[in-house]
Amino acid sequence: MKSYHNQDMDYLFQGILTLKTVEECYAFFEDVCTIKELQAMAQRFRVAEQLNTGKNYLEIQADTGASSATISRVNKCLVYGSGGYLTALQRLDEGKQDE
Repeated sequence: MKSYHNQDMDYLFQGILTLKTVEECYAFFEDVCTIKELQAMAQRFRVAEQLNTGKNYLEIQADTGASSATISRVNKCLVYGSGGYLTALQRLDEGKQDE
């Protein structure tokens, strides 16, 4: 088990899972994070989406403004990570197919 897994983290994630709309997510995350933190998370998620669709680093840099270090870090997570990015991206894609 990873060292940061604990009751406080579980409680945070359980709280996040109660949110039902994008507006509720905005309200929660604006309270919990700084604007810079939110922007960084959004950028990394967009980078993950673009890497997953096969775009190269230069295309992603131009589109997102992410540094090559950020793109590399996200790519490492996609390849060797816990699968969190891929789970979220796949579920978003499944949701688009259901529409």
